[in-house]
Amino acid sequence: METTAAASSGRADWNLRYEVKAVFLLALGYGLVGLDRNIIYPLFPVIAKELGMNYQDLGLISAVLSLCWGLASILTGRLTDRVGCKRVIVPAVIAFSLLVGGSGLAAGMMSMVLLRALMGVAEGAYVPASIVATVEASKPSRIGLNVGLQQMSAPLVGLGLGPLLAVGMLKFVPSWHWIFAIVAVPGFVIAVLLAKSLRADAPAAHAQVRENSSWFEVLRYRNVVSGTLLMLCALSGLVVLSAFLPSYLTDHLHLGMDSMGLVLSALGVGCCVGVVVLPALSDRFGCKRVIVAALACEVVGLWFLTQTGADPVRLFVLLAIVTFLIAGVIGITVGPFANESVPPELGATATGMIVGLGEIIGGAVAPAVTGGIAQHVGIAVIVQIALGSAVLGLLISAFGMRDPKRDFAGRRAEAA
Repeated sequence: METTAAASSGRADWNLRYEVKAVFLLALGYGLVGLDRNIIYPLFPVIAKELGMNYQDLGLISAVLSLCWGLASILTGRLTDRVGCKRVIVPAVIAFSLLVGGSGLAAGMMSMVLLRALMGVAEGAYVPASIVATVEASKPSRIGLNVGLQQMSAPLVGLGLGPLLAVGMLKFVPSWHWIFAIVAVPGFVIAVLLAKSLRADAPAAHAQVRENSSWFEVLRYRNVVSGTLLMLCALSGLVVLSAFLPSYLTDHLHLGMDSMGLVLSALGVGCCVGVVVLPALSDRFGCKRVIVAALACEVVGLWFLTQTGADPVRLFVLLAIVTFLIAGVIGITVGPFANESVPPELGATATGMIVGLGEIIGGAVAPAVTGGIAQHVGIAVIVQIALGSAVLGLLISAFGMRDPKRDFAGRRAEAA
């Protein structure tokens, strides 16, 4: 029965051993993506002092990486559907490992921006291909769970362990340059393991469809459009909170550094748990139901956050709940929702479109616009902006989405 279910879902030759191995290695790869992307932030005070950078330079470095990440996700999603996941994943891991190591050789602002931009291209290529490879390796009843486990590794390693590793290694290596070289090494090991373990599955039955399909064919599917809009809202809210909460907590609520650090740790806790739990629930209750319920609860949580004063414990609980819900919605949207809303031969294209546009707007444009608004009206506005994005996302999901499993099954029945 498991083999039949897998075959009917477009996942040939499913077996448990391959599922566990593939999901584990793809999760490790995504963890390295999170580490390589975020390790520059705890190192930035040291880097800035040596290279003469400022906060504006840090914002530019972050925006360029996000922009290139988003564009690469869109472009390589289409490429992945043409050539298969493995042919994109392995070169991408090698490339971003080389580039994070090269970041340690940066001698100034321009060289750092160039290296991080190229790294964004490589990491953006990895994301949609790795998600689709996880879906293809999974038993149909575990797609949401496995995508959640894979997605969890980025905040766990990048936001949770990354700062500890960066600060710890600074005590033992001659300079920050060495740290980038050290964190590059695991990527080459993972690339070799992925090259040996991943199946080169580019289903022959879909080759002609992929060849003749238009690049933006996925935008004909209602769920891809609504999923992209939802991703813009969810990622904008998450990035705005992540980027500006330290200033909100210290400048507006006047918390001390220790209390601020305690509250911010809720970001990692909420993201790690939410990105696993909610996609797993979507396997049982359906994507739309879980997304709508999560966004409704998020709106309530953000409203309470706007009403909360300088109480670190309450702030921690509320922020953990809110990020739990946001991360879970993102995990469902880029994983089971995107892949079940289109035919199998367009899965990576749809995922790349949703991830890419979300990263461009949410990762690059949203924090820049929010920074300008906060500069004029005050830092307290950031929670209200996140609340507004959650309300808009709730409306999109409630009135713009269709249940992807039911919708896809209907289209297949009509085609038959």
